[in-house]
Amino acid sequence: PRRDRATWSGIADASLPVVTVQLPVYNEGRVIERLIDAVAALEAPVGGLEIQVLDDSTDETRELAARAVERHRARGVDIRHLRRESRHGFKAGALAWGLERARGELIAVFDADFVPPPDFLRRMIPHFDDPRVGMAQARWTHLNRGQSRLTAAQAVMLDSHFLLEHEVRERTGLFFNFNGTAGIWRRSCIERAGGWAHDTLTEDLDLSYRAQLAGWKFVFDPTVEAPAELPADMEAFKSQQRRWAKGSIQTARKVLPALIASALPRRVKVEAVVHLTSNVTYPLLLALGLLLLPMLLGTSTLPPAVVWVLQGGVIVLGVVPVGLFLAFGQRAARSRGLASVIDVAWALVLGTGLALNNARAVFEGLGSSIGDWERTPKSGDPDATCAPDATRASDARRDLDAARLPARYLSATRFAGRAELALGVYFAGLGAFVWDQQLWRALPFVMLLSAGFAYVGWGSLRASTPRARAG
Repeated sequence: PRRDRATWSGIADASLPVVTVQLPVYNEGRVIERLIDAVAALEAPVGGLEIQVLDDSTDETRELAARAVERHRARGVDIRHLRRESRHGFKAGALAWGLERARGELIAVFDADFVPPPDFLRRMIPHFDDPRVGMAQARWTHLNRGQSRLTAAQAVMLDSHFLLEHEVRERTGLFFNFNGTAGIWRRSCIERAGGWAHDTLTEDLDLSYRAQLAGWKFVFDPTVEAPAELPADMEAFKSQQRRWAKGSIQTARKVLPALIASALPRRVKVEAVVHLTSNVTYPLLLALGLLLLPMLLGTSTLPPAVVWVLQGGVIVLGVVPVGLFLAFGQRAARSRGLASVIDVAWALVLGTGLALNNARAVFEGLGSSIGDWERTPKSGDPDATCAPDATRASDARRDLDAARLPARYLSATRFAGRAELALGVYFAGLGAFVWDQQLWRALPFVMLLSAGFAYVGWGSLRASTPRARAG
């Protein structure tokens, strides 16, 4: 059983470490002051607390961050506004550069869209009583979960990731990863594992695997919640997903040879391979969907039993397990009722509609180019709420909010989502064919593909409208 984390629990005041909080930011004018204010309000450990604002921004974020830092320095907070000469290495480069100038034994990291509670450090630091612990990860919660169907669906996915995947992996001794933010590292763990590297787009996943290969223990604490803002438009969400999908394949290529050659138990190796290559399911899903028509046209030459397996197996082995995974994630998050069922359904539709976007990212991850680290635009919505049943913003309201963003913060190019919309139309036509031919077993999968691609495509097209108006 977990200890009560309401106190500094078990660590003598004299031995409390210095903690450095790193805030890597790049052009985050909508949220930078909210972030700095929240981190400056953290309860400082007796050992001491320093805050580094690692600012690579090229816009007004620089001035906003500088003013916020000076405001808190004036009241005695040890906070510095640090800028590099170049953005070399993107986020990983900023974290490594800041680490060279940090004095903390423990290193906490928060992205710009997070608002950590004041007791975050007090509740997380006791995990480092154990000298084997190299990283402790908190659970993400969601400031704007109720803003739209899109944010609600993302919240469902993330709830399952943290409350099922992380929980099970930690309890069974499998590898799991730092999520890039809302976690604390032991400095010696970072350094002995080889430090932050920028040869993948998922520096957090890469360092996590290298550290655990070196023998460090990771801890996940679901009782400590770190609220954050979910991407509010489809293109912003897709850019985040591209980075995660491409980076996971790059990390797999980098670390799997050493992991497979290690003396780790076979079950750990097998699960790590599945974990790092899980995004391969997206090109497989896309290929399966595109091959469905030829398969259906050829069913007359196949035995009935084979046809049943091919058509029914897609639902039973593919859609049903994912749906159950999402549903049990909501159960673990204590979300109940019809609203939860609807959110799970939308998450299933959204995940299906990502197949083209993430398939492209997977193939890019197999190439030699690292690519650019795409920032995910944030809205900084002052009306954001953590309540899952909050009233969802209207489409007109979300369009207006997006239109107010500076053009460089918008996430979409002109007429984005055309490919997904075309696939949505194609699968709608295929659905009509399946209905006409009374191929009922194939109909649920076809309609899911149609709904998924249409939803993602339409969301991307709507996200591109403000940019089309601006220029």
